[in-house]
Amino acid sequence: MQVKYSSYGNYQFCYTSRGKPGNKPSVLMLHGFSAHKDMWLSVVKFLPKNLHLVCVDMPGHEGTTRSPLDDYSISGQVKRIHQFVESIGLNKKPFHLVGTSMGGNVAGVYAAQYPTDISSLTLICPAGLDYPNDSTFLKHLKGLEKSSPDDQRIPLIPSTATEMQEMLRLCSFVRFKIPQQVLQGLVDVRIPHNEFYRRLFLALVDEKSRHSLHENMGKIVAPTQIIWGKQDQVLDVSGTEVLAGSIRGCQVEILENCGHSVVMERPRKSAKLMTDFLSSLQSTENNKKHD
Repeated sequence: MQVKYSSYGNYQFCYTSRGKPGNKPSVLMLHGFSAHKDMWLSVVKFLPKNLHLVCVDMPGHEGTTRSPLDDYSISGQVKRIHQFVESIGLNKKPFHLVGTSMGGNVAGVYAAQYPTDISSLTLICPAGLDYPNDSTFLKHLKGLEKSSPDDQRIPLIPSTATEMQEMLRLCSFVRFKIPQQVLQGLVDVRIPHNEFYRRLFLALVDEKSRHSLHENMGKIVAPTQIIWGKQDQVLDVSGTEVLAGSIRGCQVEILENCGHSVVMERPRKSAKLMTDFLSSLQSTENNKKHD
């Protein structure tokens, strides 16, 4: 994967890519809240070498412009990702779009709003739905809304090693034993960005964005695959029912013994599911050509 930059006006996007556009659709991958493009590396290594892959830093994250004037709502992020796509000419032909969590919310709304850009869609435990069952995290958030503003510790924005450990427990089903100094190292890297994360988080839970995917899912026409960890404590797996009820013919894959960090917990399985999904669409496409 090579690191590259592209710009749209005076806005800079940072991304990594591998391979070149070919007969198969290119693949664009959108990461989640407070992560960055490299979170996909563990999956990328299991994807076929002949796929053209692009992983972008979402607005305000890592190498992409962070501006206090930017609109970090889901619709604002969708517009930015469209600018990115245009800036590198990715939509010269329809591409496969992948997104997880916040990135899944953005990916789904993008597919609804720019249907001609998208050949197919993979949503991995996406945010932005009205979930039939509340997750551990959503219950916690609802409790926070009732508490005083000083007490509003958001579990996804840790500022101590202990909070970092709690966040990892919340996000992953597999329990990793992580030494204290490593946890401290992980949190030290995040602290300078916590103010931005807080602002972004508030934009995401605002009523304008909280149910963005829910409000747009009826307009998704691309073949869609949904992957979710059965033990997700951040966004409940009941979200699959909501999407399956609204997106025609979508394929649902529920992974046992897996939490919210599907990409980190099950990279090989995620890559295989995506590859199989793309292959099945390719063979359907080829059959149509021969009919």
